[in-house]
Amino acid sequence: STGNVAVLGTVGTVMSESYPIEFRKLFPELKVVQEACPMWVSLVENDELDSEGAHYFVKKDLQRLFERAPLTDTVILGCTHYPLLLPVIERYLPPKIRLVSQGPIVAASLVDYLRRHPEMEQRISRGAEVKFYTSEYPGRFNQAATTFLGSDVNARHIKHDC
Repeated sequence: STGNVAVLGTVGTVMSESYPIEFRKLFPELKVVQEACPMWVSLVENDELDSEGAHYFVKKDLQRLFERAPLTDTVILGCTHYPLLLPVIERYLPPKIRLVSQGPIVAASLVDYLRRHPEMEQRISRGAEVKFYTSEYPGRFNQAATTFLGSDVNARHIKHDC
C-alpha cells in the first residue's frame, strides 16, 4: 500500500472534510484526497445504474481523480448510494485499486457492538411489519426504495402542511 487514499463523495461530504478529519485522527500517515461526484446520487435515485449517463459521469469523475492523484491505491465510496453503481465504477477503475464500500464496514461494526452488548438482544423487537410513508410521489419513492432494498416497496402517500 502506498498510503494514498481517495474518497468519492457528494459535494456536501467532500466540503465537510469528515473523511480526511477522521483519517488524520486514526491514520495520520495516510494521504487523503477527495473527489466530489455530484451526479452519482441522481443516477442512482433515477434508476440509471447502467445508463449512458452513468458510464459518462463515472468515467469522467474517476479520470479526474486519477489525474490529480495517480498514486491512489485505495478508493472509498463515501456515500450510501454509490455501491449501487459498483459494476460501472469497477469498469472504469484502474487495475489493482482496492475499492472499499462503507456498508460492510458499518454492518461488521454493528455485529461487533451487539456481541459486546448482549443486553441489546432483550431490547430488539421481532416480527415487526415494515411500512413506508412518503410525502413525495409514491411511484418515484417506491422505485428508488426497491432499488436500494432489493425487494418491492409499496409506500403510502401522506400529506403535510408546510
